[in-house]
Amino acid sequence: MGKEHIGKSFKSGNSVAIRIPASIGVEAGREWEVERNPDGRIILKEVDTSPTKISLDGIYGSMRGRGLKRLPFEHVERDWSRPTE
Repeated sequence: MGKEHIGKSFKSGNSVAIRIPASIGVEAGREWEVERNPDGRIILKEVDTSPTKISLDGIYGSMRGRGLKRLPFEHVERDWSRPTE
């Protein structure tokens, strides 16, 4: 295993948090799955929060008479120096 680091637990609201030293390289703001083994070890696994893509292949054309249609595009010039009303 790698080099051992010491973290400290503390109360944070209704939870207990553990500080992870920055030298480990964990990025702030990530989500983690937390598991506690019967032997007392706590295991952290990073959760993949990458956005998922949605496929519309299954519903395309399923709306009778109301399929997807291209909307006309109209380019409108605007003076961005003046606020809108």
